[in-house]
Amino acid sequence: MRAYDIIFKKRWNKILSSSEIDFMVKGFVKGIIPNYQMSAFLMAVAINGMNTDETLSLTKSFVDSGDIIDLSSIPGIKVDKHSSGGVGDTTTLIVAPIVAEAGISVAKMSGKGLGHSGGTIDKLESIPRFSTKISKNDFIKQVKDIGIAVVGKIGNVVPADKLIYALRDVTATVDSLPLIASSIMSKKIAGGADAIVLDVKVGSGAFIEDEEKVEKLAKIMVNIGKCFGKKTRSIITDMSQPLGNAIGNSLEVEEAIKILKGNGSQDLREVCINIAANMLLLGEKVEDLEEGIEITEEILTSGRGLDKFKQFISHQGGNSNIVEDISLLPKARYKDELVAKYNGFISKIDCKQIGIASIILGAGREKKEDIIDPSVGIVMEKRLGDNVKIKDKNCTIYGNDFSKIEEAKKILEKSVEISKKRVSKPILIKKIID
Repeated sequence: MRAYDIIFKKRWNKILSSSEIDFMVKGFVKGIIPNYQMSAFLMAVAINGMNTDETLSLTKSFVDSGDIIDLSSIPGIKVDKHSSGGVGDTTTLIVAPIVAEAGISVAKMSGKGLGHSGGTIDKLESIPRFSTKISKNDFIKQVKDIGIAVVGKIGNVVPADKLIYALRDVTATVDSLPLIASSIMSKKIAGGADAIVLDVKVGSGAFIEDEEKVEKLAKIMVNIGKCFGKKTRSIITDMSQPLGNAIGNSLEVEEAIKILKGNGSQDLREVCINIAANMLLLGEKVEDLEEGIEITEEILTSGRGLDKFKQFISHQGGNSNIVEDISLLPKARYKDELVAKYNGFISKIDCKQIGIASIILGAGREKKEDIIDPSVGIVMEKRLGDNVKIKDKNCTIYGNDFSKIEEAKKILEKSVEISKKRVSKPILIKKIID
């Protein structure tokens, strides 16, 4: 078997066997197949796609390339969640404590942010002393003890994806549906959970803006999960504006605390309630989604979700006093405001550009090696459809460098549009696929 023949075959849109796909993945991981041949293979896949069997084979090869976390010693159904990237998406920090408090174990591996999309690990690491690096044994013990643990990585999980994603990032093949699906699902499957809820974003701040394409991706991932024996459900949610009001790591932790206290962005709250309810349903804690929503809302309003969040922070070495005193979180030295120049209604928010503005401030990364500033970011004061008057505050900008604040402000001025006609607020939960 030769890499050349496999690349040639896929270039002409012919179906690859599982052994051919496995040969490419294993050969690349071992260093036998060079970057240029894997790049050619990825481009052929991006152009011609893969059928159901090919995508399953690719996912399996990814999973088999490294360790699989065994969570069988943890009682009950373990439920994981994944959000497909976005701006102001603080769902894990809110959903995981709620679900754990409801009695479903959440043993989660998360990632750092890249590009305009924020990462859960970066947000958690903005909490003083919080550690996302714990051993596998401590990870499993913590889930047994308190029902929740969130870490960056344990062991050598899916090394093929890490190596191949680095190539996708520089060869314009990131948005290929079979490559996206295999990348996401291989990590979820290797993570060892019994059930998976996928929060798949669509809109200007998502990796994929086309709703039809997003729905296709959601269906592919649900099918992969079920073929691997995992109960899987996709929720397609709106990302035409930042999900929460806060964009930036410590600012998003602060907003998560607000939600768990019953305040904060109502859009973020609604999406979190729906994700949590679906996790309770797949975890067989409730009979239907309505019951899941009812239990989730009770945990939020009673403060039990906040208590679990504090317990979670303490168990991973963080300073849980931030819940009562947010001044303990990293704070930027300077702030500025973007005000409305016209009367009218917020008619458009370019979510991706707002994410890029946050990167300029230092809240995100353009390259994996970049160091982020946990204190900086943006807080949106207005949302789509809101009425504004001249000099109303549209957003607040937090930074530690005046030149970066000015640069970000110029982007933000072009990202928020005001019109005389009110636009409808977006539908947050667009579709559930299971």
